[in-house]
Amino acid sequence: MANKNISKNQNEVGDSYLSSLRDLEHKVEHMFQNMWHKPLKQDSLQGLSAFSPFDKLPRIDVVDRDKEVYVEAELPGFDKEDLDISIANNKLVIKAKSSHEEKEEKGDYLKQEISRSEICRSLLLPADVEDENVKTSFKKGVLKLTLPKQKKSQRKKIEVE
Repeated sequence: MANKNISKNQNEVGDSYLSSLRDLEHKVEHMFQNMWHKPLKQDSLQGLSAFSPFDKLPRIDVVDRDKEVYVEAELPGFDKEDLDISIANNKLVIKAKSSHEEKEEKGDYLKQEISRSEICRSLLLPADVEDENVKTSFKKGVLKLTLPKQKKSQRKKIEVE
């Protein structure tokens, strides 16, 4: 009789495990169905964020212009002092780290809230850039970078003969 209980418990564990996999399978199937019907909609990826580490990455736009590379990154909730931006070997790295502590004491009541947030995003740039002449701005949680291209990386139009 004890063996039946053990095997029943193993089946319950196996069923819950398979149930989780079935849920994931249904979400992925639903995502692809949405992408098929609405291919350009951002919400077609909704529902998978619980399974994805990418939901915490900042959204970034990169534009390859003739003489420069323009980058815009959304960094809501961060201040200018929280940012750490670097370029090495044609790779742009954007890091942001912030922490906030709040403490309130009244009589026997104590409330303490600590929040920390950290993100890191790196990407390969589409061209070699002059890292000494980078122009930056940060306003309302949006980082803007203008990276001038090196002469050898500037786009040149080629005429067809």
